Amino acid sequence: MRAVFFALFCTLLLLQPASVFANTEPFGTSTNAAPVPGMAAGMVEDDEFLPVAQAYQLTAEFDAPGELRLYWEIADAYYLYRHGFQVALSANGATVASELLIPPGLEKDDEYFGRVEVYYNYADLSLKNIPATGEFTLTVTSQGCADAGLCYPPYSEYFKLDAQQLSVTKISSIGTQTAQNPSIVAIVDPAASGSLLYMLLLAMMGGVILNLMPCVFPVLSLKVLAFANDKNHSQVTHGLAYAAGVVISFVVVAAVLVSLQAAGEAIGWGFHLQSPWFVTALAYLFFVMGLSLSGFIELGSSLMNAGGGLAQKSGYNGSFFTGILATVVASPCTAPFMGTALGYAVTQPPPIALLVFAALGVGMALPVLILSCSPRLLNKIPKPGAWMENLKQLLAFPLYATAVWLSWVVGKQAGVNGMALLLIGCVLITLALWLWSEKLWQRIVSAACAALAIAILTNPLMNPTDSKARHSDDWHAYSPQTLAELRAQGTPVFLNITADWCITCLANEEITLSTDDIKQAIKAAGVAYVKGDWTNRDPLITALLKEYGRTGIPLYVAYPGDKQQPGIVLPQILSKDIVMQALNTIALNDDQLTSR
Repeated sequence: MRAVFFALFCTLLLLQPASVFANTEPFGTSTNAAPVPGMAAGMVEDDEFLPVAQAYQLTAEFDAPGELRLYWEIADAYYLYRHGFQVALSANGATVASELLIPPGLEKDDEYFGRVEVYYNYADLSLKNIPATGEFTLTVTSQGCADAGLCYPPYSEYFKLDAQQLSVTKISSIGTQTAQNPSIVAIVDPAASGSLLYMLLLAMMGGVILNLMPCVFPVLSLKVLAFANDKNHSQVTHGLAYAAGVVISFVVVAAVLVSLQAAGEAIGWGFHLQSPWFVTALAYLFFVMGLSLSGFIELGSSLMNAGGGLAQKSGYNGSFFTGILATVVASPCTAPFMGTALGYAVTQPPPIALLVFAALGVGMALPVLILSCSPRLLNKIPKPGAWMENLKQLLAFPLYATAVWLSWVVGKQAGVNGMALLLIGCVLITLALWLWSEKLWQRIVSAACAALAIAILTNPLMNPTDSKARHSDDWHAYSPQTLAELRAQGTPVFLNITADWCITCLANEEITLSTDDIKQAIKAAGVAYVKGDWTNRDPLITALLKEYGRTGIPLYVAYPGDKQQPGIVLPQILSKDIVMQALNTIALNDDQLTSR
């Protein structure tokens, strides 16, 4: 029975975000949305805004040789800025001269840009002087707002042009390395980004690195020890069963993510962690795992076998469910190489997206699979003994620390009341496990305590609250308007998109971005530091991530003072040298900064 409950619990963690997320905050109701002048901010909370690609539908087609028509169909109550139109035509990485003809628009007093020209219903532009022969890449950028108060960040779309055949093909954008500085990543020609095989390789590398994350390592360490010393079953089959659990779990997560995005939801990798109820459930899981490793409770043979009854009946079932468990506990983490691969995946048809996520799962399962297939490596693992029990108890402490961190995340999302409910839930779970015995009345009370702990997940106090700081002495809170204003003033900007549940983000901030050297370098370079908080759902930040070919965080972008120049995207793992190089590139002053 316990095995069944555990299997259902892991499945619930993987599958339920779809239904919960579909009923949470509507698209566009972020507190970062720009209010209409004279309208109270709370008056737009119930409006539902369209995704940017639906609000402004762009068609590109040749009207004649050398002349391309760019036609936007604009949804009712939405408009585009005349000054927001930009095009870039290139061939083989070199810029090709062309002329963009923009007709006059309607004059409008805009709260953020002053007196501007805008377009309602449609915008009809012409790109002239395109060479008569050759293949070109066209980048078309626009920016618009809704009358109800939401302003979108600049949005780019990409096309392949065959000037001789007069054909236009829409393509997607992804990031690749710049030639000038291999430590800095820039948004460039999507066609230069490589093949599907290259993206699958990046996904596998990211999956391998996930095994080193503090949430995952204790689980895998014990599992490898367990099946290495299991003489009654095939170690190779153990490894294959574990790999199947990981890969299937990643494919399920991918299917949920792709389905919600196809339905118009503005979500990305880690979207389930934007729901306090899910973070609470994850904290429960880490807490119970810690209790099991500490020896305070026994769930069948152990929780690491993911269901004692299943593990006793067949050790391979335990390996399979541990694969599911490893995927669940890896969800707060983003490894290097994952960002590019996942950003590519969500812009592709569903079969390719699922294939990339499956490659991520294969990468995560690969180290365990290699161990299980190598008798020489397995023989190097010490035989069972007292040391193994001590190691098991030692590995409980990273799990307790993770549970504490997750409770802090819930506190940031839902306030101290939400954090208190999580702690009460942990007490109820501990009581339920302690009461469980052969006596009927104790089982009834135990089940009631467990039910109360689960009921906490649906408590209204678990709903996200608007507790984000709007600004700081050292940084500006991100909004499309803030970024646009700083760039319009010619101010270089360093943008940091982060979240309290993102381990990689927190590590980068603590080790690099929060150091005195980097803070002083930002000030000396005349750079504005802008932070966007994705801890709770924010469709404006999701739109920004999509703009840069990303589906998850962290995202770091360095913008030069010249607003015509594109932002430079940095790697997901930062070092002082990488940040210093980026600041040197965009520095307002001529003096070069030096790493200290």
